[in-house]
Amino acid sequence: MLLEVHDNNPDMRKIQQAVEVLRNGGLLIYPTDTIYGVGCDIYNKKAIERLCALKGIVPKKANFSFICKDLSHLSQFAKSISTPVFRVLNSNLPGPFTFILPASKEVPKLIMRNKTTVGIRVPDNKICQLLLEEFGQPIISTSLPEDEDLDELIEPEVIHYKFENKVDAMLSSGLGGMESSTVVDCTDGDFEILRQGKGELMV
Repeated sequence: MLLEVHDNNPDMRKIQQAVEVLRNGGLLIYPTDTIYGVGCDIYNKKAIERLCALKGIVPKKANFSFICKDLSHLSQFAKSISTPVFRVLNSNLPGPFTFILPASKEVPKLIMRNKTTVGIRVPDNKICQLLLEEFGQPIISTSLPEDEDLDELIEPEVIHYKFENKVDAMLSSGLGGMESSTVVDCTDGDFEILRQGKGELMV
């Protein structure tokens, strides 16, 4: 199912349709402030297993991040956040960054599997923000599977054609980006860039 919405005047009925896909345990492709992502409800075991199968990985080796509407979920899923780290997060989010933080016990066990860290994203994208607001909780965020024939997945029509039989819906708002998020490790109180992507970190 392809749900096309406009950035400036999105049809909330289609946003709600996308939310129902998540609530029913489906996989959803959605826009972010970087590339298109694919995700599901963080508490739905079967959905997470389907997402792992789509990516060709086993759950215990998955490195999924959460996308959140704002930092209000930070204390729920991350622990030991110092004031300097919080200030950097607050200065750079919403934005094209994934921050690696010490994980709390609230992170679903199927995602953790002996991991001690969690990735948190707050995308600066209106459609993604509306999706998260209507859903009422974070969702898993990961990149679309790539293959040797298609290095960059930016055309909504191409993405839909390629994955329409593998996911339940795609929320489309036009061309996607070509750069992934910048990944920043904050687990030791410092800021180590593990992957430079879109955006320059302000420290």
